[in-house]
Amino acid sequence: MDTALNLLVVDDEQIILDSVDLMLQAPWKARGITKQCNIPKDESFHAALIDIHLSGELDEFEGLDLIADLHKQNPTMEIIAISGDQSREVMEKCLEAGATRFLEKPLREKEVLMTLEKVEALVLLQNARQRGQWKSGGWIGESPFSQSLRRTIAELRSEPGPILIEGETGTGKEVVAQMFFEQTPHHPIVKVNAAAIPEHLFDSEFFGHTKGAFTGAHNNKIGFAEAAHGGTLFIDEIEALHPNHQAKLLRFLESGEIQKVGSTQTTTVHVRVIAATNCSLQKMVDSGEFRDDLLWRISGHKIELLPLRERLEDMSFLVDHFLSLHPDRQKTLEPDALQVLKLHRWPGNVRELKKVIDQAVSRAPLPIIRAKDLDPLIDSGKTWKLLTKSTSSVDNYSVGLTQLVQQFEKQVIEDCLNSYQDIGKTGEVLQVSRSNLYKKIKDHNIEWSKQ
Repeated sequence: MDTALNLLVVDDEQIILDSVDLMLQAPWKARGITKQCNIPKDESFHAALIDIHLSGELDEFEGLDLIADLHKQNPTMEIIAISGDQSREVMEKCLEAGATRFLEKPLREKEVLMTLEKVEALVLLQNARQRGQWKSGGWIGESPFSQSLRRTIAELRSEPGPILIEGETGTGKEVVAQMFFEQTPHHPIVKVNAAAIPEHLFDSEFFGHTKGAFTGAHNNKIGFAEAAHGGTLFIDEIEALHPNHQAKLLRFLESGEIQKVGSTQTTTVHVRVIAATNCSLQKMVDSGEFRDDLLWRISGHKIELLPLRERLEDMSFLVDHFLSLHPDRQKTLEPDALQVLKLHRWPGNVRELKKVIDQAVSRAPLPIIRAKDLDPLIDSGKTWKLLTKSTSSVDNYSVGLTQLVQQFEKQVIEDCLNSYQDIGKTGEVLQVSRSNLYKKIKDHNIEWSKQ
């Protein structure tokens, strides 16, 4: 980070102020204060380290009032309470006053630096959001969920364990992954779509091969895992992995060892794995389609993204962002149009919203986008009719719930395919990945070809 981050340190002991100052590394700079009445009013701080016993007496909590005042003045500031008293009652009081973290005294340098590293990550996310300067669009929104998500991403900075991102199609899984990538821009990043790896080439693609290992192997090849050494390996649509490949991935995650096709030697690599899926892997485990031990291994840290229909507070922020991507058009959205957008179910989530706004910008005849301009672009009514048609066709409930569910799934897929005449759109509407949709078409023996 180029600009300095200012840390306010308030403690009645000068030795604590001096030790914190010696601990700090760029971009942090400390401003040590021994009395809360001496806190400068004309300085801004990105975080604060507050001793709750400013009189030196453990039964006095003057620092709590200071924490409350600072939190009231700047609710987004990260306030770290410190104390030699680690009783639960004291720590709870710190959080109630407005502190976001608690560190015990005597302070440990490694713990302080690790804490400030996470605060720095959150400050970076907040600053980028406020400036609107995202390398990849970033996470747009100010709903409680969006704010919590940014904090979670900051908390996971430098954490070595795997991360699982779950969410419906179009909810922003790649955006979240990209935000993790940007925390360590100088480390290698390898992105893999599990659904795109041919089954017979998994070992070669993932672990690499040696020259002459098989027909066509004219040179040595570095696999995805080795290429990500020292960085991040992002596996998208992990639910598409064949069971045999799931076992091989699990062994790699547990040992860090890879063995190239055609070689007898093993190599150890160190990577952070981020996996993404638009399915419930737990349901796949229950149905025997996904290994439970692999699920536990990849979900050391789990992030579940809400569908757009469950975070409508972010709608206006998203619309403004998508409109800003067309600076040559200078169009605005009318309140009645925003209301129409909020009433839609958004099966394709944020990705679908962007598509609708892009089309509205190009088609709306006025400098404003009205509700009537959105009518031909949102097909929620069409989708609803398809589902209603499918559910109303049941005429024999005695066949049992399992068979009824299978019949319903088959008919919904058939109706949707016939209506949209497009695999991608059908998967988007039904919130199913393309690979999973193809599997269901095969399982149900659905005959379909684009007309």
